[in-house]
Amino acid sequence: MDYSADQSGFRQQPNILARNSSMDASDASQLFEDTSGARHGSQAGYKPQTGDHGFPGFSDPMSNLAMAYGSSLATQGKELMDKNLDRFIPISKLKYYFAVDTVYVGKKLGLLVFPYMHENWEVNYQQDIPVAPRFDVNAPDLYIPTMGFITYILVAGLALGTQNKFSPELLGVQASSAFVWLVMEVLAVLLSLYLVTVNTDLTTIDLLAFAGYKYVGMIVGVVLGLLFGRLVYYLSLLWCCAAIFVFMIRTLRLKLLSESAAEGRLVRGTRNQLRMYLTMAIAAAQPVFMYWLTFHLVR
Repeated sequence: MDYSADQSGFRQQPNILARNSSMDASDASQLFEDTSGARHGSQAGYKPQTGDHGFPGFSDPMSNLAMAYGSSLATQGKELMDKNLDRFIPISKLKYYFAVDTVYVGKKLGLLVFPYMHENWEVNYQQDIPVAPRFDVNAPDLYIPTMGFITYILVAGLALGTQNKFSPELLGVQASSAFVWLVMEVLAVLLSLYLVTVNTDLTTIDLLAFAGYKYVGMIVGVVLGLLFGRLVYYLSLLWCCAAIFVFMIRTLRLKLLSESAAEGRLVRGTRNQLRMYLTMAIAAAQPVFMYWLTFHLVR
């Protein structure tokens, strides 16, 4: 047996292992080469541009002047916008009309549906300022009209769905139609007050609140009509129409008529008669709108 090949083979194996180890060492040195020195070297020449105060990007004094001028101009524009906006829409006064609580809402809803037993309709004042609605059920508010309008749109969508007529476009038409009629009603009342030259403390928001109270009766009529049929709709709507008519007469007569007329005494004069006719016209318009906006929702 020739052992030279085996011996040579065994003699050559350490060389192969040594060569492989040297290759692995060279690969490892390439894979884990320390490049921190190059990175630091590349960044050694970088120096951020700073201004006089040491903050980057503000080396030019004109930029500071431009920023100060822009801030002052934005402040003046905001003040001017708030002043002009408050002239047409008194945002600061809207908090008063939303100052309600659960007790007030419950009493006001009962007053809108059953106004016949209520006796005192005067708004209470404190130092020539009307108290918040949550302290006086006779005070106008915007919470009930706003929620009533939204609920009316939702009920209208439900009613259209029961008739297989529901669509987002038709619901949008219903909402826009109700809103347009509301705006036209308020504008008509404002024009009538201007033509009759009535000196009253009623504001546009007050008229919007009074005009929005009719949505309560509309919701009651449509919901009962959907549950019990068209006959119940007519009966319930008739009750709510009579209730809102009484409510508007007793509320607005203290605002539009003179003190003697509000107390029930006979007052002669064309101007007082015009005020009385205007009060009755505003109250009579509420049932007309209530029927016009709900009769097609109940089949």
